[in-house]
Amino acid sequence: MKWQRGYRSENVEDRRGGGGGGGVLGGGRRGVAVAGGGGIVALVLALLFGTDVFSGGGGASLGGGGAPVAPAGGAPADDDAKAFVSFVLDDVQGEWDKQFRAMGRRYEPAKLVLFTGEVASACGGATAAVGPFYCPGDNKAYIDLSFYDDLRSRFGAPGDFAQAYVLAHEIGHHVQTLLGVSAMVDQLNRKDPRQMNRNSVKQELQADCLAGIWAHGTSQRKLLEAGDIEEGLNAAAAIGDDTLQKRATGKVMPERFTHGTSAQRVRWFKRGYESGKVEDCDTFAASSL
Repeated sequence: MKWQRGYRSENVEDRRGGGGGGGVLGGGRRGVAVAGGGGIVALVLALLFGTDVFSGGGGASLGGGGAPVAPAGGAPADDDAKAFVSFVLDDVQGEWDKQFRAMGRRYEPAKLVLFTGEVASACGGATAAVGPFYCPGDNKAYIDLSFYDDLRSRFGAPGDFAQAYVLAHEIGHHVQTLLGVSAMVDQLNRKDPRQMNRNSVKQELQADCLAGIWAHGTSQRKLLEAGDIEEGLNAAAAIGDDTLQKRATGKVMPERFTHGTSAQRVRWFKRGYESGKVEDCDTFAASSL
């Protein structure tokens, strides 16, 4: 993927080295965090071992890089990892700003919080084991960048576009919040709690499709390099519920799916990429996932 080294985003909040801003038990519970790519791994472990992979404020410019955000605790101010997620974040949100304007709506950008080890959010505290996640309570996505090492080495999904897919998925959850999808899912779950897992799968697959819409835009903007889309599809396949469950237990438990199978995740990411249209990402109206 073509990206700008040294890039800085006004929408990145760097808490690395700062003790997590309150620790894993800090923070109120305004909304429920939406786990992302890494969160799937954590959710599978939660089901198996009783512990808990894809889950900002507004108004900042979506355009060129803003002033650097001073990192807490002496985290490196110009590392490539931060520059990469900064670039991807602004590119993803620039795409959604365009999409919302086409719908006659105003896009409010999310913030991205970088942390190390543990972090407090409006949805409660979390550790890096949860993986990337989005909190609708504060409109922020959270990531410990060490997750990308796991994505490459443990789950066999290398490449910068695989990493970008993770972040685009999390911002997809922010888009769902702005469009009212998240509130709709909450209502459906309250109406029939037995459907919570199925509703979660639909919500996660839709976020994959929304990530695909961003990927469609990167193609239009000539940011793609050879093999990029394959990296994204490989990452989607690597973190399907069935794949993760089979790796952890040797068997598949469909009744415990929360994010969708590998095939479903690939299908919906690819659908968004090929279409580029929000209306084609309605997993809730789909006759088949």
